[in-house]
Amino acid sequence: MLFTENILVALAGLKANIMRSLLTMLGIIIGIASVIAIMTVGNSITLIVNTTMQDLGANNLEMGVVQRSIDEEQTDTGTSYGAGYVREMTDDDLISPEMVEAFRKEYPDDLKYIIMQEQIGTYADQGKVTEGNKNANVKIMGYNSDYFQFKDIKLIDGRKFLNRDFRDAKKVCLVTDKLVERIYDGDNDAAIGQEIEVNLNGSYYKYHIVGVYEYVQDQFSFGVSDNPVTELVIPYETARNENHKQNKGYEYFTLVTSVNTDNDTFATTVRDYFNVNFYSQNDAYEIAVISMASMMDSMNTMINMIQLALSVIAGISLVVGGIGVMNIMLVSITERTKEIGTRKALGATNGSIRLQFITESVVICLIGGIIGIVCGCGLGMLAVKLMGYDAVISVSSIVIAVGFSMAIGIFFGYYPANKAAKLNPIDALRYE
Repeated sequence: MLFTENILVALAGLKANIMRSLLTMLGIIIGIASVIAIMTVGNSITLIVNTTMQDLGANNLEMGVVQRSIDEEQTDTGTSYGAGYVREMTDDDLISPEMVEAFRKEYPDDLKYIIMQEQIGTYADQGKVTEGNKNANVKIMGYNSDYFQFKDIKLIDGRKFLNRDFRDAKKVCLVTDKLVERIYDGDNDAAIGQEIEVNLNGSYYKYHIVGVYEYVQDQFSFGVSDNPVTELVIPYETARNENHKQNKGYEYFTLVTSVNTDNDTFATTVRDYFNVNFYSQNDAYEIAVISMASMMDSMNTMINMIQLALSVIAGISLVVGGIGVMNIMLVSITERTKEIGTRKALGATNGSIRLQFITESVVICLIGGIIGIVCGCGLGMLAVKLMGYDAVISVSSIVIAVGFSMAIGIFFGYYPANKAAKLNPIDALRYE
């Protein structure tokens, strides 16, 4: 009963001095709101990263030719090269089709697909398809047949690539429904069979449309555009020809493993297989294999560290808010000295006086914490919405925020409460 009365007294005190109470809570509100907002944004980005990596194939292995570390050495001409210097890559340094075929035969149970891709231009290059006053932004991507077995591309109309399209490097393409919407007014039948021309950095590339597939917005794209950059997909060998690649070797590709394969172990197996059998005599280059799961773990760790650092910085305002609570409680005790003296004269114990003021401190922090949680969730959801993502609010962070608010109330309220409990009742009654 005493605890309930203390809460009612605390609420009555807050109501009597609303402006002072709000200013006292301000530090708590800002601190809790900042932490909740940061946690909401961080959790949302982490979910997006994990979802995107899963869509790309979180259990895939990225394999490629990398520079071999070379110690400093003196050449015949007297030129000294520092550590890390290597000669330029040649065709002999690439992974040959024969190596790939031997690898497939060596590990048929562990290896499901080998995905190869080739982009025309650089990653940042953007092509444009123009038809009269209509236009659409595209990037030209070439994929091998394994890609279409691995990737679930939803074909809306037309057909996918045939074996002869890959084998003969046919100039055919798949376009998105978004492109058809902009160039052919959404008429898929009108688009199928048409020759499309792409202007990329002043060069023109022509392909025949054989299929239309559903456009899926990139998870990392911000906002919604009415003219997004979509993929115009062509056969892998066609893309290599467009980039004037005469060699038959590969610099990198993606390995899709079977469900029961341990990727970390298999990554080591793949690296050792190629380096021992094919690159042991190579003086400048070797094979490196990276697990997408490891990359995902590294990204999550990095995001969590940034999130923690920002939360700690935001939490500093909680300490400032706690000091404000302590200050206002000391002021309140001074104002209510006679009340304390009267209660003690009527038989109130030091413990009951201490509990009364600790309860008031906790109530102040708890109300501030609740307001902060509401503001933090709102700010976090708004920030994530502006980035074009779906907000993910962490229930655990809300529980921690409430607990932390109460802990601050107890910690910073104890000293004023203890001071009030130790007041001499006679001196308190004489206080003017």
